[in-house]
Amino acid sequence: MARASPNRRAPRADTHRSPTFDYALDFRTVNFRDHPELYKVGRGEEGVLLVEPYKGEILPHWRFATPDVAQESSRAIYALFLGYKDRGDFVGMDMARKFLQMGYTRARRYANHKGGRKYGADGSVLPYKNDPVKAEAAAVFYTVWKQAEADPEYTRLKAEHKQKYG
Repeated sequence: MARASPNRRAPRADTHRSPTFDYALDFRTVNFRDHPELYKVGRGEEGVLLVEPYKGEILPHWRFATPDVAQESSRAIYALFLGYKDRGDFVGMDMARKFLQMGYTRARRYANHKGGRKYGADGSVLPYKNDPVKAEAAAVFYTVWKQAEADPEYTRLKAEHKQKYG
């Protein structure tokens, strides 16, 4: 377990995980397209690298090295979002939204910290830097993430999913 420092929250034990995302599921065997009732929205990016078949469909498009790469990536992921929307597939839409959000957060992390590492071995926050290329890549993802999140059909399906399945 990583040591906590005054600048960093201690890692949460599994018992303190978000009650809104079920990490107890066997993600290696559950197909969430066939069983959307098992999917919980969670907070932010929770479960983004677990939920199949969506992870396998979206992850190959997820890149943020430069603004041009981020533009191409976010465009491809948003196209998947729209395809899921056309099929009324809320879980797919939410997973695409999570990948767009993760594009923003990871690009920001690399913009702020060389190599993307925020904490040193001793738990201290590493020095900030300003990488304008990564910051611009983050801005690309941010715009598309917010566009997806504001989509009226996404908002409706999200509320419906939460009401039906929690």
